[in-house]
Amino acid sequence: MSRIFLISSNVNTDPYPVYPLGMAVVASALTTAGHRVCQYDYLADGRSALHLQTSLKKFSPDFVGISLRNIDNVDSFSAEDDWYLDDVRTLVAAIRQVTAAPVIVGGPGFSIMPQDILEYIAADFGVVGEAERALCDLIAQLEQRQGIPRIVNQQSVLLSATEMAPPCWDETLIRFYVERSGMVNLQTKRGCPHKCLYCSYPDLEGRRLRPMDPNAVVDEIQRLKQAFDVNTIFFTDSVFNDNAGHYLIFAEELLQRNAKITWYAFFRPQGIGLKELRLLKRSGLTAMEVGTDAASDATLDGLNKQFTFEDVFAFNRASIKAEIPTAHFIIFGGPGETTATVQEGLRNIQKLKQCVVFAFAGIRIYPNTGLYAYALKEGILAENNSLLKPLYYFSPTLDLEIMNTTIETAFRGRRDRIFPPSESLIRIATMNRFGYRGLLWDKLISFKNTRI
Repeated sequence: MSRIFLISSNVNTDPYPVYPLGMAVVASALTTAGHRVCQYDYLADGRSALHLQTSLKKFSPDFVGISLRNIDNVDSFSAEDDWYLDDVRTLVAAIRQVTAAPVIVGGPGFSIMPQDILEYIAADFGVVGEAERALCDLIAQLEQRQGIPRIVNQQSVLLSATEMAPPCWDETLIRFYVERSGMVNLQTKRGCPHKCLYCSYPDLEGRRLRPMDPNAVVDEIQRLKQAFDVNTIFFTDSVFNDNAGHYLIFAEELLQRNAKITWYAFFRPQGIGLKELRLLKRSGLTAMEVGTDAASDATLDGLNKQFTFEDVFAFNRASIKAEIPTAHFIIFGGPGETTATVQEGLRNIQKLKQCVVFAFAGIRIYPNTGLYAYALKEGILAENNSLLKPLYYFSPTLDLEIMNTTIETAFRGRRDRIFPPSESLIRIATMNRFGYRGLLWDKLISFKNTRI
């Protein structure tokens, strides 16, 4: 059996620091296989190469694993400044200075562009897709010095719910993230059946939903509460409210087990009404982040969202009646966007009541997405273009300066309308100084004297 040093390389704290759940799950699988594992978080440990090297020398690993969560911050205004692969390449170089152990990289960020990233950061091996089983198999082959490819691709070999490893929680890391964000994250299912034009989730997790046993997930929640006094969870499912209704079964389990937690999740504004929202609220739902993504029917269609803005209005009305704070994330500049749809979208946003809206300009292009094919067809990029550095899609019919100015003008004076995205960082920093933790944007919404 081997000594394996796992590193979470994510240092993005916008809008809040996120517990390295992927590393925790892989650590659990490796530990179960009999390996000795050290979990190291580059953010929590001060982003110090010297501290990392000291920890590596002390642990003396046989293998080093790096979890790559993000490539960049998907904000077209600051993408060049918040591009993380140079940092990871520097991390690999620092590792090389103190150990000859093979460096293996994985995680969702890596899986998007594995070959290019592996070469750029100069790691030895890579795992694409779910790593619980794949990394254990790779370590076993490396221990036996078998000849294997540098990249192990597991995207077509999806784990069943019973094969998904429970997280191996690290108390020091839990304390760090609870102190800074007020919460820890979990999954209740993997996979996404939707076909949004820009999204890499189906490629990363598969299009088939794989719900976990609700009882097992609640067991994990109870363990977090009892062992670490964690009472707030963000469920990181690609979309929480699945069409099959697994999310309602899970909510019923929370109620039946009297879990008494506060929780958040990411929602699709369709197929969910007041009855369902009231059930979720009774189970602990405190706020919803919503993938609305576009602000007019034309641009929703352009992103293949398969719902209309009337669905968004209905969702907004139901969330107000249920008194659940909601944030809509909306992108301007996508396929089909024109000056007219920008104006229509801003009028639609104006009609959304008692919610927060985060607006973005342009869409990050990733390989193996519908948007990539769309951009090729429009001549925005060529097949040999590298996408390591951020490249954004903007509708060719738009004047970007006019679009941005129009959005800023429409949002001016509204604390619940945020554009550009960096504006949220200023507000979050202020709220943090006053001791607020959690999503924070939900504090901008009040349901006093509500009228619909």
